[in-house]
Amino acid sequence: MNEVANAAQSWKVTLPCTRAEAEALDGDIAAFAIMDRPPVLMTSEAAPDDDNKWQLDAYFEGKPSPAAIKLLKTFVPSAARVKPIVEALPDEDWVTLSQQGLEPVTAGRFHVRNIATDPELPGHVNLLIEAGRAFGTGQHETTAGCLAMLDRMRRVGMRFRHVADIGTGTGLLAFAALHLWPRAHAIASDIDAVAVEISADNARTNGVKLGDGAGRLALVTAAGGNHPALIGRAPYDLLIANILAGPLIELAPALCALVEEGGSIVLAGLLNEQADAVIAAYRAQGMRLAERSDRGDWPTLHLRKRPIIGWKRPKRIDSAARGEAPGFGSI
Repeated sequence: MNEVANAAQSWKVTLPCTRAEAEALDGDIAAFAIMDRPPVLMTSEAAPDDDNKWQLDAYFEGKPSPAAIKLLKTFVPSAARVKPIVEALPDEDWVTLSQQGLEPVTAGRFHVRNIATDPELPGHVNLLIEAGRAFGTGQHETTAGCLAMLDRMRRVGMRFRHVADIGTGTGLLAFAALHLWPRAHAIASDIDAVAVEISADNARTNGVKLGDGAGRLALVTAAGGNHPALIGRAPYDLLIANILAGPLIELAPALCALVEEGGSIVLAGLLNEQADAVIAAYRAQGMRLAERSDRGDWPTLHLRKRPIIGWKRPKRIDSAARGEAPGFGSI
């Protein structure tokens, strides 16, 4: 095959991985951002009778370089000594083909479709989030758990005016919040500029208005909660963070400082065995656990801020001076 054909054709790289690697990696392409056309990463169970055998498929437009394959293998340490399967694909719409195994997800009043040709579900809020370059399509238990939690909060009569979604991924949870509380001022952030771009595209697809003001969504590329755009809109009465347990614990002081007295935080991205440590980190910042809901191994936490005397606008913290990690995107 000549070089022109290699450049034009789509390719797939397949590697085995563990369940933990798949859950942590699903859709994460930040490391590939320097590429003009980053790969689409898809994970799936490789053996129905073995819950820990998963598979990573990376779809490239053009033959992947040895450097790209080497970078891909860093996401799955368990496959360090495994030779990847590298194959050219037929001249087809491989992005759509890679999504055909994804079933629509229903959580609370929300029905999330990953393919435009899937039918809408009557009587539900139908959202279209195509699988691809960012995490948060609704397929993952943590995203579905957050949707269900937000739906229950609305059903019991909770009202919110100022919403922040930290590590937004595809924008899905921010869209859901605006459907539930249509007059809220909302902002969504992600450390990955590609995810922010995707969120903007998804907002237009789903009729979510972008910008400032009531009923609109502002988007910002930001690391954690330490960004002028996030701090300038504080305090929030609802903050959502669907990332990983480590970042949730590390960011607890910064995120809690953004929330007003009596305000709510919805957390996900942690495993059952990590829940106690995450809850303890937020309790130390004046939060109390209001509700916990588990979907398989993945809990969703709703915490509320205990009453305090007064509120002070959070100060911007120099992360480097404190020795913190630079920030975190969506799980």
